[in-house]
Amino acid sequence: MIRPTLIASILAIPVLAGCAQAVKAPTDTGVCYAVEQSEGEPVFNVVARDQVQIEMCAARLEEMRLRFRSLGSTREEVTGAYQGQFIFVDRRGVSFARTLEGARFFALARTGDGRLAVPGAIERGVTELGVVVEERAPPSFPGQ
Repeated sequence: MIRPTLIASILAIPVLAGCAQAVKAPTDTGVCYAVEQSEGEPVFNVVARDQVQIEMCAARLEEMRLRFRSLGSTREEVTGAYQGQFIFVDRRGVSFARTLEGARFFALARTGDGRLAVPGAIERGVTELGVVVEERAPPSFPGQ
């Protein structure tokens, strides 16, 4: 026979797991942050101030990523934060999310030459049947 206290403790595990505090992005207006992991805890470093849109912050993070690459870094992804949202810049493009571990919204894609653009603005090859043909993005910018 299963004890009621055992059942209650098993049922409480998911509830307690939900109580864990998720990391929240700073909500300072117009401030763009780079997020670094230090001993398991995120550290928010100011990259730029007076950024009027989240896309402008993403551009500053991409600029930072490219500068690090020019100095020999092999890091492909940069994480940032802007007004309560997280920004992820990687080889595919830019994604936004409310949490570090949550679902990401794909916002900007890389063009064939490595620039960032709104996904709908990128033209892909279309066959005579109307099927979109995906092309592989280049591995990195020339001269990196």
